[in-house]
Amino acid sequence: MYPIMNYTKEDYTVTTDHSKIDVDAVCSLLTKSYWANTRSREVIIKSLDNSLCFSLFYQDKQIGLLRVITDCATFAYLCDIVIDEEYRQRGLGTWCMECVFQYPDLKNLRRWILATKDAHEFYKKFGFSNLSNPEKFMVLTEN
Repeated sequence: MYPIMNYTKEDYTVTTDHSKIDVDAVCSLLTKSYWANTRSREVIIKSLDNSLCFSLFYQDKQIGLLRVITDCATFAYLCDIVIDEEYRQRGLGTWCMECVFQYPDLKNLRRWILATKDAHEFYKKFGFSNLSNPEKFMVLTEN
């Protein structure tokens, strides 16, 4: 559905090739996150199947994932951004974000959103800011 792109930096690769996703590794990473630690494997697989996924690999080992929900024309929701703790603080998050913004179908979108509990400063480097009109936004959540 989405064009496959590959990005390489030293021994690291980011790919949008869905067939390369190591579901076991992704499930393990997400169970260690505060936002997805209760998601079932089935829900994780369904979310991967219905999103544009940027998989981060060190050599042949999947060590990260960035998931984008998008119409490829006007809007994108950046979610499930996770990198294995062992590989953090190496600039990989910044590089992965650069890969996302280089992806051809994601250029020139009108709006990007994301939700974060504690990484506001990191995302500000890419132009994200707090909602200027939060009263215009609504959410429906399952209890």
